[in-house]
Amino acid sequence: MYFLGYDLGSSSVKASILNGETGVVVARSTYPDNELTIEASRPGWAEQHPDAWWEAVRGATSRVLSSAMIDARQVKAIGISYQMHGLVVVDSEGTILRPAIIWCDSRAVEIGRRAFDAIGSDRCLKALLSSPGNFTASKLAWVREAEPDVFKRVYRAMLPGDWLAYALTGRMATTIPGLSEGMFWDFERHGLADFLLMHYGIPRTMVPEIVPTFGEQGRLTSAAASSLGLAEGTPVTYRSGDQPNNALSLGVMEPGEIAATAGTSGVVYGVSDSVRGDKESRVNSFAHVNHSKERPRLGVLLCINGAGSSNRWVRDLLDEPSYDELNRQAARAPIGCEGLRVHSFGNGAERMLGDRDIGASFTGLAFNTHDRRYVARAVLEGLAFAFHYGMNILAELGVGARALRAGRTNMFQSPVFRETLTGTSGVSLELYETDGGEGAARGAAIGASFYASPAEALSGLTVLETVEPDRRHEARYEDAYASWLAELEGRLR
Repeated sequence: MYFLGYDLGSSSVKASILNGETGVVVARSTYPDNELTIEASRPGWAEQHPDAWWEAVRGATSRVLSSAMIDARQVKAIGISYQMHGLVVVDSEGTILRPAIIWCDSRAVEIGRRAFDAIGSDRCLKALLSSPGNFTASKLAWVREAEPDVFKRVYRAMLPGDWLAYALTGRMATTIPGLSEGMFWDFERHGLADFLLMHYGIPRTMVPEIVPTFGEQGRLTSAAASSLGLAEGTPVTYRSGDQPNNALSLGVMEPGEIAATAGTSGVVYGVSDSVRGDKESRVNSFAHVNHSKERPRLGVLLCINGAGSSNRWVRDLLDEPSYDELNRQAARAPIGCEGLRVHSFGNGAERMLGDRDIGASFTGLAFNTHDRRYVARAVLEGLAFAFHYGMNILAELGVGARALRAGRTNMFQSPVFRETLTGTSGVSLELYETDGGEGAARGAAIGASFYASPAEALSGLTVLETVEPDRRHEARYEDAYASWLAELEGRLR
């Protein structure tokens, strides 16, 4: 039996096909070859049209089926991973009413802040585990305020993965983890957060029906099957936001386990059994894929918006032909970059900085010292320092890291980034051959009951490489980080 997984990102769609019997991924694909466009018609805005996602799904499906060389009828179930916190609104016919407002769009920050003040921090932190912030509910409230004619036509408000599942199956639905990431879930009542919906003037009917994270969520329609080259009636049996799914793909399911990723954004994601929020709202706590009322499992997520996007920016700025060449340039500069510091906060409001958009910055630049090598390394060091800063916040909240797990992909392919992260944090890094599409495929197999448990689904997961902290350069990393931190704190005053 084979299982197909999609990972709907803001840069591309990845697809993987898993052979359930062997536990081996037989094919992977990515589409398009260049990053999907993010439209920013105003500062702080970020939109994509779901039609572009669908074209990317079609392209990724065609490539992965061709590479796997299997009959589409052998695909027994489909899983979906998706970029979190976005908003897609449709009318009663399923027509998309406006471009999707995606995760890095910060237009609703002030709306969320006003709601937090009006409702009260105690109520929000106990029920939502967070401020309403810039999450999906606040983005929908923005549509109500700024685009009332659109809001009047909204039949359902969906997350990106909910929309993709609808495009596949014709069923508008969501999950409890999905509702929690959008701030629609009340953990105290274990039901919809009616108090926030009421405050925002959002009708309860705009929230789709709830389906299990694992289990049948609908079946492929004839139109979708024909468009994708798959078999009509193939069930969708799993969906999850990209960070919980990344954790699943790395076997991070229980308290004390920590996953990391560094695609367009950078994330550290730990699992906790404590249903509580951060009083300073620097991190976000959502229902993990294995969460239940009786056995709570919360994913505590810390996000750095400008991760891979900062690396792409410097690659384009320096006109490097590839990330490999950019990494080679960075490796030729010394640790600490002779005082050149970069704060890679240039992709919208940062949750861990109090929802402030402080922008990216370069400091300590010396024209007679710093060339392209130093610039390339300083960006990577700055991002690693931001990860360390965030890991310290998680440790304050009782989610400390003994080791980090990550897929050997995106920025974790960079030796300079990996060595700076481990050298600064003192935490070892375990790297695996996995990605979001593979996680979604394994999730689909779990949801189809092919595997009895996530542990069985991940039994073949092996460590490709472990990066240990380099104690020889510990003092140099500490000095560079202390300088970076002092400059950040100065900007935050």
